[in-house]
Amino acid sequence: MSYTIALNFEDGVTRFIGCKEGETVLDAAYRQKVNLPMDCSDGVCGTCKGYCEQGQFDMGDEYLEEALSDEEVAEGQVLTCQMVPSSDCVIQVPVASTLCKTQVGSVEGTVAAVESLSEDSIELVVDLENADGLTFLPGQYIHIDVPGTEVHRSYSFSSLPGDKRATFLIRNIPNGVMSGYLTERAKGGDRLKLTGPLGSFYLREVTRPVLMLAGGTGLAPFLSMLAQLVQKECDAPIHMVYGVNKDDHLVKTDALDAFKEALPNFSYSTVVVDDASEHPRKGYVTHHMDAGVLHDGDIDVYLCGPPPMVDAVLNHFDTEGITPQSFHYEKFTPNQVGERA
Repeated sequence: MSYTIALNFEDGVTRFIGCKEGETVLDAAYRQKVNLPMDCSDGVCGTCKGYCEQGQFDMGDEYLEEALSDEEVAEGQVLTCQMVPSSDCVIQVPVASTLCKTQVGSVEGTVAAVESLSEDSIELVVDLENADGLTFLPGQYIHIDVPGTEVHRSYSFSSLPGDKRATFLIRNIPNGVMSGYLTERAKGGDRLKLTGPLGSFYLREVTRPVLMLAGGTGLAPFLSMLAQLVQKECDAPIHMVYGVNKDDHLVKTDALDAFKEALPNFSYSTVVVDDASEHPRKGYVTHHMDAGVLHDGDIDVYLCGPPPMVDAVLNHFDTEGITPQSFHYEKFTPNQVGERA
């Protein structure tokens, strides 16, 4: 038996390795040419310390208190030289990937479809050449090289990890490099290079109610998250507030309706900014987060949208004295993705 271990480095790079049954994470990493920090490999120095965000494992008792205290164990910190997984795991490694002599991976793909969903949104579908698809954490993003140029643009996956066909929601920016390619030159079979995965905005283990706040094409990572939650048969309360500027900017609501059918406790509401809209909920997402979806702060919040939206939500929580159990957010601009967990 083998387990998949996601190593998240502090520079935003994620590297996935396979860990054999009974094998330590450190040994598995070195076997796959990822040089995690290490001095002694005997549980003495603490150099290989990291934080396990999710997953089951055995640490044994052959390490020193000076290397890893009981308090640190209770917080989820681990020594990768002693950690033996018994499930898939996600581990934060507190150094840059370059210091571990690893780097972000890449995969080739071809354009399968380009669909204009609205004046504001384009869906890009890519067939991946890797027969096993691409491994990533739902919510993460990837760099896509723009054919015919020397630049790339960054987009969150809206598809499931491991799918042979990757999908992305892309904002249609007038005179944008990627937008111009997709609307004017793209054709089926065009070759693309994708580099990643990247980012610290991703779905954690669901142990309490979840609030998802999506702005525009910031809906993309939530589609990936929801698809995985369907696979896991999640029954926790999950509510999404999805905000856009205009009525016709609301896209993929058919997918959200399907998730409502598949997830027993999932609900969503849509919000439109445009004053001329006849939509029943107008304004901003901060106007439509009632007490019922906040669970008195016993909630995990995920937020993805343009910088003004992210700043408005942060200010709203601060003003209202709302402190979620965890708060993960990602800002994006037309030319880049920025993330914070």
